[in-house]
Amino acid sequence: MSAVARLIQVEKRYQDFVLGPVDMELQPGRVRALIGPNGAGKSTAMDILAGLRRPDAGAVEVLGQPIGTRHVGWKAQVGYASEQQPFYENWTAGRNLRFLAGFFPRWSRQLQAELAARFDLPLGRKVVALSKGNRVKLALVAALARRPRLLLLDEPTAGLDPLVRGEVLDTLAEFLAEEELTMLYSTHILSDLGRLADDLTFVRAGQVVLECQRDELEYAWRRLTFRHAAGALPEATGRLLLGHRSQGSMHAAVTYDSARALDQLRALGATQIEAQRLTLDEIAVQVLRAKEPFGGGAHA
Repeated sequence: MSAVARLIQVEKRYQDFVLGPVDMELQPGRVRALIGPNGAGKSTAMDILAGLRRPDAGAVEVLGQPIGTRHVGWKAQVGYASEQQPFYENWTAGRNLRFLAGFFPRWSRQLQAELAARFDLPLGRKVVALSKGNRVKLALVAALARRPRLLLLDEPTAGLDPLVRGEVLDTLAEFLAEEELTMLYSTHILSDLGRLADDLTFVRAGQVVLECQRDELEYAWRRLTFRHAAGALPEATGRLLLGHRSQGSMHAAVTYDSARALDQLRALGATQIEAQRLTLDEIAVQVLRAKEPFGGGAHA
């Protein structure tokens, strides 16, 4: 199936920051998480996909249409919610939603009402008086009520207390189960990753450092301990081990390709080998800390 959205060698340059070149495809019905620290370029990539910023190089396609042209029909089928979502501050939340509904043919007032009730959103309160959590909820209602084919969420849970964050993630998970929807959401909150994502793109300093499917990543990465005679491991094996530490003949490391690492360690005569699964947030920390690109394996 053709991609719902595509970035092709996209670059965006600022005086002190460059995003890209980035290649990324969003496949129908899948959720991709865009993961990286603050300042990595996640919001810039989101804004480019939403048509809010023009790239300096490369091409962008959304729902089969190139953006940046006079063809803007795709916009009615895209929902976008960000931490800095603009609303009319002196209008009530309800009036903002009524105003937006007129621009989206697929807008569901029933869904709007259900979401507002679930979030306990004070529709009669002016936006300027809303808490940060309620502003995020309003942005999500506005994005979801239009029943988009593509949903873009930029740091949707940033700054929320754990109770509200869990409520938001639960609602998104249920919505994804019921709707035919493709989603890209950016986050630096690593604990969010396991709740929604099928595919992962890690970015650091404007560059994509790793792109993979979540289940492949969880399968390939392991924390290893093993016994091996003192002395350096062969270079080929050493490249598979991150944070390698040794004390006498006992060794500990993390590997991003457990199948190859285990085969090589056994071939070297290593004993007492133990492999433990890592949590997704532990893997993400390792990916974003790594100084060198990863080579081979199921993560490519």
